[in-house]
Amino acid sequence: MKMQLTEIANAIGIDDVPESWQEITITSVEFDSRKVQPNSLFIPLKGQRDGHEFVENAMQNGAVATLWAKDHENVPSGYPVLVVDDPLTTLQKLAVYYLGKINPKVVAITGSNGKTTTKDMTAALLETEYNVVKTQANFNNGIGVPITLLNMNANTEVVVVEMGMDRPGQLDFLSHMAQPDTVVITMIGEAHIGFFGTRDKIADAKLEITHGLKEDGLFIYNGDEPLLRERSKKVDQRQYTFGNSAADDLFASNVQGARDHTSFEINLVSGQTYTIPMIGKYNVMNALAAIAVAKAYHIAPDKAGAALKDFQLTHNRTEWVRGKVGELILSDVYNSNPTAAKEVLASFSKTESKGKRFVVLGDMLELGEQSDVMHAGLADYLDPKLIEDVYLVGAHMQALAKTLKAKYEETQIHWYSVDQEDQLIADLNTKLTAEDEILIKGSHGIHLEKVLAGLQNA
Repeated sequence: MKMQLTEIANAIGIDDVPESWQEITITSVEFDSRKVQPNSLFIPLKGQRDGHEFVENAMQNGAVATLWAKDHENVPSGYPVLVVDDPLTTLQKLAVYYLGKINPKVVAITGSNGKTTTKDMTAALLETEYNVVKTQANFNNGIGVPITLLNMNANTEVVVVEMGMDRPGQLDFLSHMAQPDTVVITMIGEAHIGFFGTRDKIADAKLEITHGLKEDGLFIYNGDEPLLRERSKKVDQRQYTFGNSAADDLFASNVQGARDHTSFEINLVSGQTYTIPMIGKYNVMNALAAIAVAKAYHIAPDKAGAALKDFQLTHNRTEWVRGKVGELILSDVYNSNPTAAKEVLASFSKTESKGKRFVVLGDMLELGEQSDVMHAGLADYLDPKLIEDVYLVGAHMQALAKTLKAKYEETQIHWYSVDQEDQLIADLNTKLTAEDEILIKGSHGIHLEKVLAGLQNA
């Protein structure tokens, strides 16, 4: 972004500002004082600590102005301060203003699984023809979405926005903020079912992403999901489906999997094979969603195929890395839910391995009263002929450990509390060889990235 501070002030409803502010240009917006760049506007948000405590740090790191909540005393002096009712709502208001100023096409993506991967794929395909900005990492909430919008440059033609939710009303708010031209729902799973109670209610909440969809917009969704097919009748805008069925507008065939890539064909283009640098047939669904967007934006099939083959995936999403003894590690440590865990287990179990396969599974959070049953249900996707040993982390994984005793020897089942990561790392380092493969997957709150680091670092 690039705006004069006076323009920013006017955009958020502050009219009486010093003339000297006309000489100050803001080139970025930041709420983490440690990540402030020169000429930033700092946004002090309330989290575990109050962001106002870090205003001075932000200014020292290069910020040239800051917001300040009017219910906080001791307004600082010596640099421009914009006093507002609430910094978060002001950030969101500024993002809406800036979106209107740049006026790009907006592609908004949500789903219980696959939204980050789909976002990365979609951006890669659109970048073959357009200047594109996308959500970084998984900045997909009421803070991340406005930050994404404010990260646009003046020449941005398309912005690809990931949107997440764990409560009703969140996607309604984000959708109205971003005013998308295209919305995508990847699938409906069990993520956050502990709060919603049923997949039906999750589907209702996901459909909120269409609430801000422009009248001439396009709704792209997984047509194999009956819950979405049923609810799509409530959406007036144009619709397009993807999936595994010939009833879908776009569907895949001849899907072939390997350790580090998956190939497939689609019904719309004869004689062309698409390849994604990822394990798993389930990721083909994410690719189909991205191809559907690309088609809507007139990306040629050959360009789409080339972009998919080499797209850059956000870190720690089904990513193969090497451990310190040479073992191959399938890192999927950012998040987990039953659907995603079953899919990756099914794919991992079929890799061509010279050695043995092991898995580390951490608790899947926010599953509510159904948690133990859903954890135990993973047993159907673990076969002692394919997976040598199972390492489980967290209280709910005890339910899976008990269920696995019917098919695994006790010496093959290893359970750890969340504070025993050092012991887990030590046990794995003793067990693994250069020929082996290991899958690590769990909800972010279990912090299996520490286990990953322990296997990679000497």
